[in-house]
Amino acid sequence: MSATTPPKLKTSAMIASFADPGQKTSNAPFGRALAELAESDERIVGLSADLAKYTDMHIFRDAHPGRFFQMGMAEQLLFGAAAGMAEVGLVPFASTYSVFAARRAYDFICLDIAEPSLNVNIVGGLPGLTTGYGPSHQATEDVAIFRGMPNLTIVDPCDSVDIEQAVPQLAASDGPTYLRLLRGKVPTVLDEYDYTFELGKAAVLRPGADVVFVSSGLMTMRALQAAEALAAHHVDVAVVHAPTLKPFDEDTVVAEIDTPRLAVTLENHTVIGGLFETVASALARRGVGRRVVPIGLPDRFLDAGALPTLHDRYGLSTDAVVSTVLRELG
Repeated sequence: MSATTPPKLKTSAMIASFADPGQKTSNAPFGRALAELAESDERIVGLSADLAKYTDMHIFRDAHPGRFFQMGMAEQLLFGAAAGMAEVGLVPFASTYSVFAARRAYDFICLDIAEPSLNVNIVGGLPGLTTGYGPSHQATEDVAIFRGMPNLTIVDPCDSVDIEQAVPQLAASDGPTYLRLLRGKVPTVLDEYDYTFELGKAAVLRPGADVVFVSSGLMTMRALQAAEALAAHHVDVAVVHAPTLKPFDEDTVVAEIDTPRLAVTLENHTVIGGLFETVASALARRGVGRRVVPIGLPDRFLDAGALPTLHDRYGLSTDAVVSTVLRELG
């Protein structure tokens, strides 16, 4: 490979990282943060449904083997056991894939954990379009499923900074939480901004006079990249990061949208029942008549394939975001 040849993206459907070639990353930030927290809090325990290695729970397992519980491929048992541990004063973090938590174990989470408002922290791997394995593993509707569950806090982190700072706050939160986990080599993005994760709060990462992006999860990284690219087109873009989807920081988000700027939501989730509809309902409740353009996944089952290809196909890539904004601005 010559010095001028850019690195090629891999094309395997096994890819479960959205990091760009050469991008700064942090390895297993969730597992490391949980293991570190457990050093100072003896109540912390970890559980997994045969997916410790693939949810970065193995870092905690290796550091604290006596406080890790392998529940096997039985998600209902996983969350039922976590509920029992919380009842006796422990603080469990229970990890599996998002599709299995949302689709298979909803009733157990709802009645065993959420109804009594227990401090159980549900950690869901492969949220949205972070795997190429197709509909069986792509949790494109997990937020829509969980948003209607009372007492449940939902967090959609952007990067390793969000994850590392969120873990102790989730543990300290009284009720149940659901974390849309980014695993493996996770990009580090927010360290370049004056940002600190605060549960329940959105943050304005950059100002802009022409367009305002409201984003969550990995799409905040794409929003920041698109904002830089749009500057070359003389488009000034503000970016508002909303990592907590429930409870939602309506005050910050509505104030930013209620301006003459083009408003756009960006989410790694179907446009049904996620960030876009959360924002739209907040605007409607407050009587704010602003149009919002949604960038998110379509309301259908997605293809299998390589993540870069799929992100282009379904409009989540930086180039796709830029094209959408330029088209809207005419």
